[in-house]
Amino acid sequence: MRPTRLTPEEQLDWLRLARTEAIGPVTFAHLIARYGGPAEALRALPSLARRGGGHQPPRTPSVTEIQAELRAGAACGAQLLASCEPGYPVGLAVLDAPPPVLWTLGDQRLLSARTVAIVGARIASAAGRRFARELAAALGEAGWVVASGMARGVDAAAHLGALKTGTVAVLAGGVNDVYPPENADLHDSLRRQGCIVSEREIGAGVKAVDFPRRNRIISGLSRGVVVVEAELRSGSLITARLAGEQGREVFAVPGSPMDPRSRGTNDLLRQGATLVEDAQDVLRVLDALPGFSETGPSGADPPGGSDDDEIAPLRAELEGLLSPTPTPINLLARETGAPMSAILAALTELVLAGRAEIAPGNLVVRL
Repeated sequence: MRPTRLTPEEQLDWLRLARTEAIGPVTFAHLIARYGGPAEALRALPSLARRGGGHQPPRTPSVTEIQAELRAGAACGAQLLASCEPGYPVGLAVLDAPPPVLWTLGDQRLLSARTVAIVGARIASAAGRRFARELAAALGEAGWVVASGMARGVDAAAHLGALKTGTVAVLAGGVNDVYPPENADLHDSLRRQGCIVSEREIGAGVKAVDFPRRNRIISGLSRGVVVVEAELRSGSLITARLAGEQGREVFAVPGSPMDPRSRGTNDLLRQGATLVEDAQDVLRVLDALPGFSETGPSGADPPGGSDDDEIAPLRAELEGLLSPTPTPINLLARETGAPMSAILAALTELVLAGRAEIAPGNLVVRL
């Protein structure tokens, strides 16, 4: 898709569709591809929900609510960036599917730079924090922007190390939501010297459900993810897993087997992650990689099969295949033998009816 700057009216509709209940990145991308634009997709929601068996369409914010969000963004100096617009990060644009909207605070140009992520434990050791800070500084001096999640511990140390050369913080809450509170000074520094990014609306507080989506953006922006310290049940390992699924490089810093914060990183090394002892271990891999392909995600191709007579049997078959256990969309396509366009059309109707949910990683669950 060729980048297109939205008009004010299109921006309102784009944001209304993105903020509609139950619509995530995959459903949003399918609706835009199927109907050609957000206004047309919004008009189609009631009939799609009925086809899926729902009694009413999911709640869509009013124009007044979206105007209030846009005013709040302007008041705090934030900029809205839609996935179809120039300047949208190429690393995210090639995901299947990209986040529909991003709010940014600070230097938006950093989103187009070569980026590497550094993530790790919140309750990090002094040695881990120092390593993250020095690694970030060295990677920055080598021309790489450092992305992380502005959490306490390793994340904060990585941002501090890269402030002079360029760093991007991806938040689970709104871009103006300071979390944790002790990072208020860091948030102010990132706003002035770096870039802060979020999918959430202005003023939104942190919710646990938003951290996987935040982690997906961190890895998506980056050519590689370095994990400094992480326990076996750690959000940093989710970021590393998402990086692998997105075709990004995964790096890990080894640690003592006596420290629980090293078990996650040591396990990544057993799974084939690149061992990191200094910045050169990262640069040797990253500097040899080609740039992101600017070809859009496969889901952007206009799907067919919108006739309910064609979709209804497939919708019923898919609903029978779904369970509370997450199922990859690709597996559903193999099981049914149906084209991906028809699969997405049928799943969209089930999602809008409140009978299924598409989670990050193109996983579908029955509700």
